[in-house]
Amino acid sequence: MPKPKIMKITFIGIGNVGAPLADHLQKLGHQVAIAARDPNSKSVQAALTQNVNFEVKTPSAAVEWAEVVFLATPFDAAQAALADLGTAIAGKILVDCTNPVGPNLVHGLNSERSGAEFVQSLVSAANVVKAFTIYGLENLQDNHYPGYGDLKPAMLIAGDDGDAKSVIADLCQQLGWEPVDTGDLAMSLHLEHMALLWVKMARVQGKGTGFVWAMLQK
Repeated sequence: MPKPKIMKITFIGIGNVGAPLADHLQKLGHQVAIAARDPNSKSVQAALTQNVNFEVKTPSAAVEWAEVVFLATPFDAAQAALADLGTAIAGKILVDCTNPVGPNLVHGLNSERSGAEFVQSLVSAANVVKAFTIYGLENLQDNHYPGYGDLKPAMLIAGDDGDAKSVIADLCQQLGWEPVDTGDLAMSLHLEHMALLWVKMARVQGKGTGFVWAMLQK
């Protein structure tokens, strides 16, 4: 089997979601950069403490350099985070890792459209793929579930561009997930509801964070 292509990957947002994903991808051999307006911020310094191999660049430089960009900010910060990128984001794959969450764990956009579609409207020249949203940070840190043979945890993805989804599906596989293509970007609304379901079960009902979804198919 040929070795996976080494990719240039930028993270916009390097907190609870971005940091473990960035760390795992860098340790798989990918080049990883942090897009930072303030390189001395607590989140950037904490990420560099975890992995000294991250590069830190200005947002426009980091996005221009990258082949794949992960948006891993809180949803409410996405619009500001993507502002002023200009043509740097054009043609890039943008992985939307955000979830719009409203008060009392309801959908933050009233289920009228997905957060991913909103993100796509902000960066119309990019190819948005929804991924890494249906679990909490604990499963992004460690997605190993021994005792199930070859069965891997499922990572549901959605997007309008097939080639972009193939790239992200490959990254999912490298990270130990079984990628499941759910369809076009509008399907992200259902993925965002799955995230709310997971949070309610794990954190509100007290089931705990040590569970994932899986895809069994005959």
